[in-house]
Amino acid sequence: MFPALETELKQEVGTLPLRELHRNPVLLDQKTCPDPYEDFMYHHLQYYGYFKAQRGSLPNSASHQHVRKNNPRYGLSGSFGEREDVIPDPLQKEKLLWPTCLSSAAHRQIEAVSRDPLMLSSPLKSRQLLHDEFGEVNPCLREPRDLFAFFPSSGPLQAPRWPIECEVIKENLHHIEWVPPQPEYFYQPTGNEKLPEIVGEEKGTVVYQLDSVPTEGSYFTSSRVGGKRGIIREPAVMLQGPEDNTLLFESRFESGNLQKAVRVDTYEYELTLRTDLYTNKHTQWFYFRVQNTRKDTTYRFTIVNLLKPKSLYTVGMKPLMYSELDANTHNIGWRREGNEIRYYKNNTDDGQQPFYCLTWTIQFPHDQDTCFFAHFYPYTYTDLQCYLLSVANNPVQSQFCKLRTLCRSLAGNTVYLLTITNPSRTPREAAAKKAVVLSARVHPGESNGSWIMKGFLDFILSNSPDAQLLRDIFVFKVVPMLNPDGVIVGNYRCSLAGRDLNRHYKTILKESFPCIWYTRNMVKRLLEEREVLLYCDFHGHSRKNNIFLYGCKNNDRKYWLHERVFPLMLSKNAPDKFSFQSCNFKVQKCKEGTGRVVMWRMGILNSYTMESTFGGSTLGNKRDTHFTIEDLKSLGYHVCDTLLDFCDPDRTKFMQCLAELKELLKQEIHKKFNELGQDMDLEGNWSDISLSDIESSTSGSDSSLSDGLPVHLLSMADEVNQKKKMYKKKKKKPLRTRKQRNEQYQKNNLMRELKLIEDAPSQLRGRDKGTSLDPSKMTSLILTKNREGMQEMLTTNGGATIRHEVCLTRSITSDRSIPRGRDSQCRAVQREAQTPAKSQLQI
Repeated sequence: MFPALETELKQEVGTLPLRELHRNPVLLDQKTCPDPYEDFMYHHLQYYGYFKAQRGSLPNSASHQHVRKNNPRYGLSGSFGEREDVIPDPLQKEKLLWPTCLSSAAHRQIEAVSRDPLMLSSPLKSRQLLHDEFGEVNPCLREPRDLFAFFPSSGPLQAPRWPIECEVIKENLHHIEWVPPQPEYFYQPTGNEKLPEIVGEEKGTVVYQLDSVPTEGSYFTSSRVGGKRGIIREPAVMLQGPEDNTLLFESRFESGNLQKAVRVDTYEYELTLRTDLYTNKHTQWFYFRVQNTRKDTTYRFTIVNLLKPKSLYTVGMKPLMYSELDANTHNIGWRREGNEIRYYKNNTDDGQQPFYCLTWTIQFPHDQDTCFFAHFYPYTYTDLQCYLLSVANNPVQSQFCKLRTLCRSLAGNTVYLLTITNPSRTPREAAAKKAVVLSARVHPGESNGSWIMKGFLDFILSNSPDAQLLRDIFVFKVVPMLNPDGVIVGNYRCSLAGRDLNRHYKTILKESFPCIWYTRNMVKRLLEEREVLLYCDFHGHSRKNNIFLYGCKNNDRKYWLHERVFPLMLSKNAPDKFSFQSCNFKVQKCKEGTGRVVMWRMGILNSYTMESTFGGSTLGNKRDTHFTIEDLKSLGYHVCDTLLDFCDPDRTKFMQCLAELKELLKQEIHKKFNELGQDMDLEGNWSDISLSDIESSTSGSDSSLSDGLPVHLLSMADEVNQKKKMYKKKKKKPLRTRKQRNEQYQKNNLMRELKLIEDAPSQLRGRDKGTSLDPSKMTSLILTKNREGMQEMLTTNGGATIRHEVCLTRSITSDRSIPRGRDSQCRAVQREAQTPAKSQLQI
């Protein structure tokens, strides 16, 4: 047992030795009584709804040891069974994914503890004890904060958590991986493709529609496993009989995206995609299911609300289709299908942002089949968890790949962090290792990033000599899925905050953008420990073919063009997939919040965004063909291969690439000046030319539209801004000398008095003819009659006349005395002015 419990046990069981009690746990079961702390925690957890059981049904630490010893389901190995006498929270009682177990190392450690009585009685340096889901103490110390074990001791991995507004069908989808035996070529337009006119539900029949979908104006509040509570309704139409050939649509599964389907003809359907949750933008990714198919019949599908004016569908890209019957009978997976493919502007104009349409025709291979359509090969959050589970259960890979929880997403889904490196023989050897940071799926609809990441992990975790060498010299920090919430709900770019996470790497809002905040913080701490050689974030690109990198131009002349060496090497290792000509190293202002730029400004010279096309290649042997899953996975291997070339102690390859880059740059400069019609001597100091003038922009997405505060903070920000405007004070002017202050004071007084003089005629016009004038009004009358003469004096005599006039006015219209500090000339003028004033009053 534990020293922290030894005193309590002795009090309860009298003089029985602790070791005898450990060997005979039945005695403990008979003697122990509730611990005050356990009693407090029981009431605390019951209050918040985590335990519904009665106090007497909760097992104590001693009885649970007896249960574990006699029931293999509750062994110390950490297998996770369920107790009938404990009813956990309904959120935790939802369907669990897999029965997991601890690693073999944990088994050996616990067995050693149970065999060695000295370890049980030896004092521990920490009195922190962990309790499992039954309230019992497990013999382990608490792990450091924010560094949780991949397999928590509280139970198996949870199923994905959804926003409570989302309906989710209770089906587990799985697609096989398959490589087409023949290249899948781009679609070649014939020019006769039909452009169907958009009809809408006014003239068609709605056969599928989701109503409970949060859009712009709402924001994420809470989540649960299984999404929306209650009975899942049927959004599709009910078939009227076996002859009814209406297609049945569905997308309420992981990564699915389809909002509405309208039947506009017997075999023609208009489809509306759901926007990213809590936004009204970003319709690009689609993934849905159709059932009740008919063989050898031409169907037409038209997606009517795409937002990008340019798309790879205009240059031959085809949608993906998956047939369950083909997968089950012929082991055929996703394949490119479709004819009469057109991408065009929607003819409906509602005064808002313009929409674009994608239309294609298809013939299903079987009757009564279940088929799926997707923008690209899906890779879900569940797929990632299954893969990581296999790694953790592998006795070899788990020795050098440590799985941890980086953080929890907004919905409570785990963001995993992998640390991959071989154990070092000495602390000095461990400290000398450089780090490499890789991440993917910050944009959930860019599943190409996950397939490249899977290829990288497959290789780096293998027993290949190159992989072992890489693990010897590097520490790999890998975040395979940065935005699990977006992946789960089928978003294209945003998280549940309604914002593009790849514009918020500079954020301080940890609660709103936890995945990005913790990733940046992890890299920051890593930089304090060791040099980070390379950072790369895997993305997908919807408007350019091939694979390429976006980097950051280095301003240090010592490392001039060094950031381009790794992309050039990668293009040589994968010449039929990677295009160096498409790479760009310009840092634009709108990209300051991206991971690439933020990590570069933190000190990582080789900081990249890897863009992988949704289409295919225009290079080499793969020219005009679509990329397959294996093509993307092979690029993960090429990243590892290029790392070895890049860090080769023999710098021959590096210097050759550097010389080639300089020559390429010369040619680019010469070409640019020829376009401008100018001559330049390239033998001079041409390296001083700014590369930003040569390169174009990265022609990225419109993600900046999703920049700004998260949706739930916008209303609060508006209120704060309104209050700031109400209480906004004028900016204080800088301090001035006393002379300047006096001059300004006199000027203000003079202008005020002059205004009083100009307002006098209005008082005169308001006087009745029969009304006598009082002295004050008489004075005003006198001043008014002399107004023209005074203005003439102002023009001719300048400031001296102004002082005379002001002093005269002050003496007549008020009893105020001349302020201290007036000059003697003003007082003399006042005395002179008093005499005619009195004579006028006497008259």
